Amino acid sequence: MNSPNVEIISDCFIKPKFISEEATKPIYFSPWDLIMLSTNYIQKGLLFRLPENQDFSITTFLDDLKHSLSATLTHFHPLAARLATVKHENPQSIAVFLNPENSRGARFIHSSVNLTVADILTPTDVPLVVQSFFDHHQAVNNDGHELSLLSVKVTELVDGIFIGCSVNHMLGDGTSYWHFINSWSDMFQSKGQNSHLTQISRPPILDRWIPAGSDPIVTLPFTDEDQYINRPDHPMLRERIFHFSSDSLAKLKAKANSECGTTKISTLQSLSALVWRCVTRARRFSVDQETGCMMAVNNRSRLSPPVPENYFGNMIQTVKAITTAGELLDHGVGWAALRLHEAVASHGDKNIKEGMEAWMKSPFVVNPSVHFDTNSVHMGSSPRFDMYGNEFGLGKALAVLSGYANKFDGKVTSYPGREGRGSIDLEVCLLPENMAAFESNEEFISIVDE
Repeated sequence: MNSPNVEIISDCFIKPKFISEEATKPIYFSPWDLIMLSTNYIQKGLLFRLPENQDFSITTFLDDLKHSLSATLTHFHPLAARLATVKHENPQSIAVFLNPENSRGARFIHSSVNLTVADILTPTDVPLVVQSFFDHHQAVNNDGHELSLLSVKVTELVDGIFIGCSVNHMLGDGTSYWHFINSWSDMFQSKGQNSHLTQISRPPILDRWIPAGSDPIVTLPFTDEDQYINRPDHPMLRERIFHFSSDSLAKLKAKANSECGTTKISTLQSLSALVWRCVTRARRFSVDQETGCMMAVNNRSRLSPPVPENYFGNMIQTVKAITTAGELLDHGVGWAALRLHEAVASHGDKNIKEGMEAWMKSPFVVNPSVHFDTNSVHMGSSPRFDMYGNEFGLGKALAVLSGYANKFDGKVTSYPGREGRGSIDLEVCLLPENMAAFESNEEFISIVDE
């Protein structure tokens, strides 16, 4: 049965409530931002139950969202800008930057769909219609020259509300994304009262991190978009969300550490190792096929001196453990988890800066077709992000869901479990034939909680 269409009711643009002098100046990107030019926007959203009290007014709710968003954009003003590019000769290169001039602001869409909360949460797989709960479908970050860098889409369901945000990934990573959402939710709760520049609890640091001794304007050695923009056609995937209780995860972590005679392996490293093994088994690789597990790592605290957690920009890299399918499956989950732990533990200031020096000498932009290894598992996001603390006057969200963006066979996104206490949800994307084997794998299913 085909899902009903999501129909747009209204569409407008929101500008910052106050425009500081700083907000009128261009911002030049760091290397970690520029690397993201050809990836998709970040698309994450929260599903809420519609309040049962008769006093609830969708018109008032939308007005409060818009007013609080405008106040929040005062602090996160890059989200209301657009991208701009200047071409240089001798040597030929481009400089991409944030241009606050002539921008209409962040986009705000009100839409509706004839579906219930149960229609979204009951199916085994995440329904494809969820992708329609987000704006900028299939857009890459470079499209931010024309498209808004932030788009909020509020979709009314029969008995629920979904708030989906699409944020240009050049502006920030997952830490920055949820920093903004947390700040907006706080502003909404205060109804924008006394929303001066000093009122926000965690002001974002907008100055970009540039390698020491480098020109503050980092350029890319390109002359034409075709040299760095890639829009791959993704095959049809199945997408499922699996839940793991704190008790199940504690047992898995204890098992992984016990097998290796250590206490250093973390919960997420243990869970990632399990997923890596089970996805590899589901893919039916030959024993000598090389496979890896990549984990996104926040560089803020790993640099010396450390970068504050409130830094608003990209500060992530991936670390990778590599082995053969035969060796991965011949050993236990602890062996794989220890390889991931070692990859994360060895990623420090020296590695980060050496990698950045190499990039500065030979800049590149992430090409999903080249840099996302189809024989590996890619772990993204973090269960440490505060997702369920964002209530927007609607109570605790029922679920965190994502859009089309940055998904491929082997992409796994981690969220905190709704009940908290260290529980984790994993959003797993696999080719249909691989998912069928994965979801029936006894090693994996044994720790999944319904």
